[in-house]
Amino acid sequence: MRKTIYWIEGDGIGPDVWKAARPVIDAAVRHAYGEERALEWKELLAGEKALKETGTLLPDDTLEALRHAELAIKGPLGTPVGTGFRSLNVTLRQTLDLYACIRPIRAFPGIASPVKHPERVNMIVFRENTEDVYAGIEYEAGTPEAKRLVAFLRDELGADVNAAAAVGIKPMTERASKRLTRAAIRHALEHGLPSVTLVHKGNIMKYTEGAFRRYGYDVAATEFADRTVTEADLRAGKANAAGKVIVRDRIADAMFQEALLHPETYSVLATPNLNGDYLSDALAAQVGGLGLAPGVNRSDTLAFFEATHGTAPNLAGTDRANPGSLILCGALMLEHMGWNEAANRLNNAMNTILAAGSLTEDLAAQTAGARTVGCTEFGELVQQAL
Repeated sequence: MRKTIYWIEGDGIGPDVWKAARPVIDAAVRHAYGEERALEWKELLAGEKALKETGTLLPDDTLEALRHAELAIKGPLGTPVGTGFRSLNVTLRQTLDLYACIRPIRAFPGIASPVKHPERVNMIVFRENTEDVYAGIEYEAGTPEAKRLVAFLRDELGADVNAAAAVGIKPMTERASKRLTRAAIRHALEHGLPSVTLVHKGNIMKYTEGAFRRYGYDVAATEFADRTVTEADLRAGKANAAGKVIVRDRIADAMFQEALLHPETYSVLATPNLNGDYLSDALAAQVGGLGLAPGVNRSDTLAFFEATHGTAPNLAGTDRANPGSLILCGALMLEHMGWNEAANRLNNAMNTILAAGSLTEDLAAQTAGARTVGCTEFGELVQQAL
């Protein structure tokens, strides 16, 4: 059995981390299945490499291949200034309707942390990926557009807006909010996880983030009524949690505090775009940073895995980058494919090497007694531990 994986090298440290990570992913499959299964890699161009070879940052051929793909994985992409793209990553997510950004965050043995008990962190963030600030509309203060919009808000709608203000609008729809929450609840049910927490700022933004909260509860009540229970009903003694997923909500600022004080009480978080962006990075910082943070952007047909860190151009070509995020993306991809034996080997090998203290410089700098290794050597060590 051969499975086609489309891959994008990425910018900056992209070539470095791919050189270290791809052999490890292939080796995990080979160790688990011998010659019975293999990955067939097909490169697609995007970013600076695409610009050099085709004259455009995001070729039509790349988008066309991804529209018909089931699996893809990429390194970090930058967006050069003055090219007309707000963000290549956002463009890919919106064009391909990759509406769920899914980020699992867990602690790793031997990795230093700024918190006392990083081992209590084991959450997965489902972040809405197409609306909110990703679809945001904004106008600079003092521009004709801002003045016209402020005038409309003041004169037509009676809004109290300073005439000199910059103005931003964030669209959020029922459809997008519900499908994101639906995906989060399904994941919790399929993996036997105890709760889904809706994270919002609905106490202030009542008709956008407050609506996100309401739509989430609606999905649970209408589509998963026999398999979910609300925290409110539990507290009121109206329901029993046995065998059911608890659906609850938290104000975003309170959830940040909970993530530090009581992370063990949360398993799946469902969030609008901006809340999820903040929370997923904050949680990653508690367990070692973005160098150990895998992620996947999913539509109903495509799972597009990506290293969650940036391009770090100052490290490009120096063999100092951390390939851990991309290696863990490979494990996440194999798990998504149902190739669990290979995924487990990869995760266990990562745990072994991290616990042994052979770390790339970003991790070694914060871990007492660690031995600093380069990007290539780190990948080789993980491969040897499979």
